[in-house]
Amino acid sequence: MTYRPRRPSLFARLPWWLLAIGLLFVLGLWAITTDGTYAGIFRTLSGGVVTTLWVTILAFLAATVLGLVIALARTSGIRVLRELATFYVEIIRGIPILVFLFYIAFVAAPAMVAGFNWLLAPLIDWGLVAPATVRGFDFVWRAIFALTVCYAAFIAEIFRAGIEAVGRGQVEAARSLGLSRWHCFRHIIFPQALRTILPPLGNDFVSMVKDSALVSALGVQDITQLGKLSASSSFLFFETYNVVAFLYLTMTISLSLLVRWLERVMDGRVGRS
Repeated sequence: MTYRPRRPSLFARLPWWLLAIGLLFVLGLWAITTDGTYAGIFRTLSGGVVTTLWVTILAFLAATVLGLVIALARTSGIRVLRELATFYVEIIRGIPILVFLFYIAFVAAPAMVAGFNWLLAPLIDWGLVAPATVRGFDFVWRAIFALTVCYAAFIAEIFRAGIEAVGRGQVEAARSLGLSRWHCFRHIIFPQALRTILPPLGNDFVSMVKDSALVSALGVQDITQLGKLSASSSFLFFETYNVVAFLYLTMTISLSLLVRWLERVMDGRVGRS
């Protein structure tokens, strides 16, 4: 007769930290729906959710594409590309995001506008193109550009780790069968690397949601900026920042749980393959 260990009850298997977070969510939702003060603050800040998600999603998509290009350069056989990509990654990762945000907004943006006007000077003189102005370079786009450049360096390292995790023997076998470098990457390397890449990539997206609060330093009307304005005008700092924290926690915890679910799904697929 074989002994079968007793399976723990559902309550014993439930993570207590998740129950605690669920309780906080219920309390926050109850306060927003029953307390007029919290409800008014929530209505004021809800518009910032759209801006936060818009900035995060657009910057993350652009950073993912740029990060993939940088990762391919770092794993390239051409030394110049490797050195340039490594230089970019090391420099960007060594600068705080807030400092880089200010640099892009107040140094790089005017330089880009001046460069644009210089390149199109003949067309501007003929009246075919209107000259660009620094004021016309919206701070939202400056923030998106800064987050893209910063996070591309981190995402490039994720892609590089995933690409290098694929065995060299498989690459050499594919090349010996006559596959080009592009087809080898598309059909052999990237599908396998994707299993390693997706979980940390999801974690970086969650991190960007939180780091997007830094764009409030530029006056972008995200959750943090609207909360700052609301608290300074009403002096309800405790209630306002409770709602700010509630909104960020709702987004980040939901995304973190989604990332964990994707990890389990991918681990299950790998186990069955």
